[in-house]
Amino acid sequence: MAALDRRRLRTDSVAKSAHHLPKADDTNEFSVSLAKAVDPLILALDVGSTASRGSLHDAQGVPIRGYRHKVPHSFTSAGDGTSIIDADQVVEELASIIDAVIGTRKELVGRVKGVAIDTFASSLVGVDANHRATSPCYTYADSRSTPQLAQLREEVDERELQQLTGARLHTSYLAPRFRWLRENEPEQMAATKRWLSLGEYFHFRLLGKARAGTAVAAWTGLLDRRTGDWSDRMLELARIDRSQLSLIARPTQPILEVPSGVLQRWPALRDAHWFAPIADGLAQNVGAGGRDESTIVTSMSTSGAMRVLVHRTPEEIPYGLWCYRIDDKRSLLGGAINDVGRAVDWAARTFALPEGVDSTDIADRPYRKDLPVFLPYLTGERSTGWVGGAKAMALGITESTGPEDLARAVMEGIVLSLGRVAEQLKEAAGDVDRLVATGGVSQNVPGVQQLLADHLGRETIQATFKRSTLRGTAVMAAEVLAPEISAAEAPRDHTFKPREKHREHWDRLSERFEDGYSKLIGS
Repeated sequence: MAALDRRRLRTDSVAKSAHHLPKADDTNEFSVSLAKAVDPLILALDVGSTASRGSLHDAQGVPIRGYRHKVPHSFTSAGDGTSIIDADQVVEELASIIDAVIGTRKELVGRVKGVAIDTFASSLVGVDANHRATSPCYTYADSRSTPQLAQLREEVDERELQQLTGARLHTSYLAPRFRWLRENEPEQMAATKRWLSLGEYFHFRLLGKARAGTAVAAWTGLLDRRTGDWSDRMLELARIDRSQLSLIARPTQPILEVPSGVLQRWPALRDAHWFAPIADGLAQNVGAGGRDESTIVTSMSTSGAMRVLVHRTPEEIPYGLWCYRIDDKRSLLGGAINDVGRAVDWAARTFALPEGVDSTDIADRPYRKDLPVFLPYLTGERSTGWVGGAKAMALGITESTGPEDLARAVMEGIVLSLGRVAEQLKEAAGDVDRLVATGGVSQNVPGVQQLLADHLGRETIQATFKRSTLRGTAVMAAEVLAPEISAAEAPRDHTFKPREKHREHWDRLSERFEDGYSKLIGS
């Protein structure tokens, strides 16, 4: 495995665990035993904001009990907008996960046919001619390119570019980030031969080659959403040469030839196709059952989103949303907010809730008219205003406002932000049959999902199984490896019904929120 030997991976601490896999939480969970799993099997890897994960799935997208592993991590953040993570650290995490899940287990030889990976989007790592990282991995939450974003907006018609790429101009995307790098990190830019997403970097280090999946390329804001190729117009604005970016691979174009060292380390992967990386938002949508226009999936994880997978290329995109090309026939339409779980955790930590009171208690409390309005933009705002440098704001704080009031206001602010996305999504996708909510906040603080149902005035279904993102990554690979096998229906539990008696509360709160929001956007 020559590509990895250039920098020895620190996997000694997990080597012992390769033969002692983590146990399943419960034999009744959404899973199947290896003996009953439907071949071909797929190893799914996921790099999120808080951890790297891996698990084995069968051809129906069902997790196989006992074959999963997780390595926690966190972004390095600073008040100037910095949000980064060490790319080599993530490579080590993923290699250790494969050690733990696959290892040298003989019972998997001949059965694992795919290795698929998703990562948070968007991400960016520079590499030199020796495949070494020249930069940290810049994450979607890094907002230091705010001045360059403002400059870009002065130069171009943003609405025109949105229809070209499917993305607005924002600090999450790469045009302003490349400009920021050129102005602030000139030595780094000079040393870099190629720029990769985090998933591509993993393949580059492991396999010695990498291609950008269409969905990952779409999340850069540099892809022509109609042709599926890099946009010359966007490359010109980003001031980056096409030769410094990877070739784009459709979901049907995996990497087939891998170094012998990889096969020596993991013999069970000898027949595996390595699929180009996809974005975690797409994976979560598919994993939760949102595979067509009948379902909107609301993500309530560290960040949040509302998305619908459409089997077409929309002609016109509402100004507040994005539309990411997935392949020749499908696009993911929706909007995202940076801070959901991050905001809930921040509120619980910062406002010092009384002993015995947690976020679940706060979410379940009765509605009140005297609470502040909170705009939960701790790491900038995306949909629908796209103010990358936005800061959180609280309106209506009085002497009697307590920590529990502020924590509840944060939750209501999250719901209102998602509601703004839902309004524009309805305009573009029309009414859908169902709305499914997934992610850690939905499962751990279910009262927030009830607040969402009340605000939207429609039922929301709770996806109760964990690791839907991993499952979606496996399902996307299974579409290629076993197109004749249908994915299993994703389990769901509770349906939250809207309570009409609270309609007045949300109408009044929305007016107050919109007043603060308009001032934020205007500034």
